[in-house]
Amino acid sequence: MENAGFCKEGSSSSDDELVDLTSAEQDLPEDGPYLDRDHTAGYSNSSWGQVGSAGLLDLLDEGVPGVGTYEDFNTIDWVREKSKDRDRHREINRKKKQSVLALLFSLSDAFSGWLLMLLIGLKSGALAGGIDIAAHWLTDLKEGVCLNDFWFTHEHCCWNSNETTFQERDKCPQWKSWAELMVGVSEGPSAYVVNYLMYVSWALIFSFLAVILVRAFAPYACGSGIPEIKTILSGFIIRGYLGKWTLVIKTITLVLAVSSGLSLGKEGPLVHVACCCANILCHRFTKYRKNEAKRREVLSAASAVGVSVAFGAPIGGVLFSLEEVSYYFPLKTLWRSFFAALVAAFTLRSINPFGNSRLVLFYVEFHTPWHFLELFPFVLLGVFGGLWGALFIRANIAWCRWRKTTRLGHYPVLEVVVVALVTALFAFPNEYTRMSSSELISELFNDCSLLDSSKLCDYNFVGKGGERTANFSTNGLGDRAAGPGVYTAIWQLALALFFKMFITVVTFGMKVPSGLFIPSMAVGAIAGRLLGIGMEQLAYYHHDWPMFKGWCSPKSSCITPGLYAMLGAAACLGGVTRMTVSLVVIMFELTGGLEYIVPLMAATMTSKWVADALGREGIYEAHIRLNGYPFLEPKEEFEHKTLAMDVMRPRRSDPPLSVLTQDGMTVEEVEAMISDTSYSGFPVVVSHESQRLVGFVLRRDLVISIDNARRCQDGIVGASCVLFTEHTPSQPQGGPPPLNLRSILDLSPLAITDHTPMEITVDIFRKLGLRQCLVTQNGRLLGIITKKDILKHMAQMANRDPDSILFN
Repeated sequence: MENAGFCKEGSSSSDDELVDLTSAEQDLPEDGPYLDRDHTAGYSNSSWGQVGSAGLLDLLDEGVPGVGTYEDFNTIDWVREKSKDRDRHREINRKKKQSVLALLFSLSDAFSGWLLMLLIGLKSGALAGGIDIAAHWLTDLKEGVCLNDFWFTHEHCCWNSNETTFQERDKCPQWKSWAELMVGVSEGPSAYVVNYLMYVSWALIFSFLAVILVRAFAPYACGSGIPEIKTILSGFIIRGYLGKWTLVIKTITLVLAVSSGLSLGKEGPLVHVACCCANILCHRFTKYRKNEAKRREVLSAASAVGVSVAFGAPIGGVLFSLEEVSYYFPLKTLWRSFFAALVAAFTLRSINPFGNSRLVLFYVEFHTPWHFLELFPFVLLGVFGGLWGALFIRANIAWCRWRKTTRLGHYPVLEVVVVALVTALFAFPNEYTRMSSSELISELFNDCSLLDSSKLCDYNFVGKGGERTANFSTNGLGDRAAGPGVYTAIWQLALALFFKMFITVVTFGMKVPSGLFIPSMAVGAIAGRLLGIGMEQLAYYHHDWPMFKGWCSPKSSCITPGLYAMLGAAACLGGVTRMTVSLVVIMFELTGGLEYIVPLMAATMTSKWVADALGREGIYEAHIRLNGYPFLEPKEEFEHKTLAMDVMRPRRSDPPLSVLTQDGMTVEEVEAMISDTSYSGFPVVVSHESQRLVGFVLRRDLVISIDNARRCQDGIVGASCVLFTEHTPSQPQGGPPPLNLRSILDLSPLAITDHTPMEITVDIFRKLGLRQCLVTQNGRLLGIITKKDILKHMAQMANRDPDSILFN
């Protein structure tokens, strides 16, 4: 529908004018891409509680442009949006029996949801494949370049060489390090210094470009994006956060940030990228463009797509959306999420970004079965993951809060460059921190085979007579005694563990795209591999101990260090995010084996129990609270015995509640009330004396309707009577015509009594997605409770600052 007549209020700008979302003092201008006003102007709220569907659909087609839409940083009315969608369905079903054209429209409307999922999967999968390829190439560019084809990565460059061997598969004449190109030597002090300087220089260039692009063009492209997406899915409006500029800049800067070597991953931001794709594509479909609740169903499916392309785990992605991100997840959304995740995974598999026919770089298969007695070290890894998760959350939140309250927050570019410099300087000397986090995880997950030349696979073989031969890989897989390479790798991994634990704390939350999945998994994988090597050597040297007797014979390989690395990765990621079911499924899809589900479950649940004992919030919930987003956590229990009268406004010291009467106020009086207050809506009562509740009207709808009436209706002046009644009463002769605004009145606002327990009230707000709830006593209006009132009350009950809830 065309909306040429809609007069926009306020300013409309692009993403480049947006500032830091967490700075509540700054008023962010509205932007088109997330909720383009031209697209949403057709919203209307036609007495949806009482009037039939035909009336509503007429207003949807011909109503006042802008009525029924929402201001920036406000919460949607889930009940009204779902009611609008039901009325739209009734009208379509009624008309489809009248003509063939209406029947075809009904079929296209039913199919549009699946078509939208198909497009989201294709677009997200293609973008993820491009990001993987670009990030891999830029990461290798820090070490050298392929002379034949500069766009080849190190691995792809050497694939075409006939001089590559299994033992030195990463060396070939076509690939030249920067030292070879600049000083003509590949080894020695001069070569080391040149490679060191080039590594640091590229890291600084990539990180500087990433933070400059984010700051200049799309401030919303920074961070993980998952805390904000959770808030948006709960019904909050953040214009521009899922817009076109955000998508473009996030895609580019994500490649740069990952390639710079910063301790971050691309998995969390890929969820943001997929949601941006979904939001932009929603504008092509009327029923999703004009309904905020329907659009959030699509965004829930897009979250599943993001995880699907990040880990190559479509089922895990659906469960991640259900468990971790989504606020409202009906069964229909489950099916569509599954379809979209399938399409995205298939698209990524077709692109084959890593050249190994796998969807992720660290896919691995284990062949040695685990034993029941190994559950003890598996649980130990879960304890480590829980401790690390709780410690990381507290340290990272403390650092982010310090950043927000000091001058450091005023210099985001300098902060990113300094952290990138420190990371590069300390990472280069250690080969396990120099490589990308995905490559590190792949190395740690790896189950050593006959062709592996890694230090982690440098085992000695005990031959006849007790003589030690060279590397085990030429002799077999059993009786593995650690060789010098393994011992070197152990202390390098120990240093890498402490470095990763520290640098990840200060990196997550900077003004560049930064995911937390891969850094957390890297920490856990290092710890798990170290424990796995220790168990393996313990079993080798002491196979006669009671704990190894009967299942670990002297000539068999009974311990798989790579499995321990995988369990450690799952435990640390679970400790940080508090994921359980979805995490186990994601890790299971990575390994391709059902046999290791029980160890995964043991490590993950132990991690969650330990982390929950030290702090109930996961990292995303902690950042939501830090930024003051109005998010009612579904997992949090309200345990205090307070009543609605203790929370509602007005309080005893407050002025009386601002209300409208159904037939006793003029346009001038209504406009005066609007200008004197900043409330998002007003209750409508029969009269000031009776205070009998009639309904509720939104401030935005009032303003737009009155402005439209002054322009389009003859005789509407300040003295005109404002009516919310069904029938217009007789007016005095010679007076101005009345203005009837019953069409914008919500005749069925949810109301509770003043003695309703707050635990029930909180559940009502969570499960119905309410913006506000009216409080009555014997049918008389007493006050109002908003979502922000509940959040402030919960913060006060938890001995937190209630003013930390920054947004309405």
